[in-house]
Amino acid sequence: MRASLIQIAVDEGESVGERRRRVAALVREQAGSDLVVLPELWTTGAFAYEEFGPEAEPIEGPTHEAMAKAASDAGVWLHAGSIPERDPEGPLYNTSLVFSPSGDLVAAYRKIHRFGFDKGEAVLMGAGRELVTVRLPETTLGLGTCYDLRFPELFRGLVDNGAETLVLPAGWPERRRSHWTLLAQARAVENQAFVLACGTAGTHAGVPQAGHSIVVDPWGEVLAEAGAGEEVLTVEFDPSKVATTREQFPALKDRVL
Repeated sequence: MRASLIQIAVDEGESVGERRRRVAALVREQAGSDLVVLPELWTTGAFAYEEFGPEAEPIEGPTHEAMAKAASDAGVWLHAGSIPERDPEGPLYNTSLVFSPSGDLVAAYRKIHRFGFDKGEAVLMGAGRELVTVRLPETTLGLGTCYDLRFPELFRGLVDNGAETLVLPAGWPERRRSHWTLLAQARAVENQAFVLACGTAGTHAGVPQAGHSIVVDPWGEVLAEAGAGEEVLTVEFDPSKVATTREQFPALKDRVL
């Protein structure tokens, strides 16, 4: 299976519309990959809190339209990162969208753990409530977003629901980059699953981003890692390694809680 993680640089001088068109073009360039992954809140920047409200859109808004067509044009499964979603009957949400190679929206995941410690996203966004998995021909994806990475019980729940590949878009700050790498490997090892974690580059509202998107195998080995700048990280991996690892070292069967 071939996956491409597009580590987008968010430049405050680039409008949301311009970035949306540029990212759609980048997705189309990944034709030949099976799965393409975008970062968290790439339309606005994860720390550009003042932009969440003005740039919020319904699930079937302009980002949906652009990404559905890009997925269809490229013939790829597309995890389109997340957008600030405006629910007409509720709060804003940090919502991830997943499209099939025909451009159909197959899943939407509202981020469960909101970052900010009683400010920023934590007060501007509502909390999701549902675990979301997506069945691909080769593997089952389990969806998380950025700060979710710090909460292992979420990913254990996804594994209980059949997840074999954990996909995590993020806008992770550079000052905590060591945690990003450590936690991605930990989630892979403890769940005996692949982890595909796609971050952003650049600076969001004055907060330098970590970049360093990463792909980790079920033994915790780093298969590929990006640098700090905008980059497309492409990796080939064998989804059957999940079943093999779980058979050879059946630690999940020894769970008590």
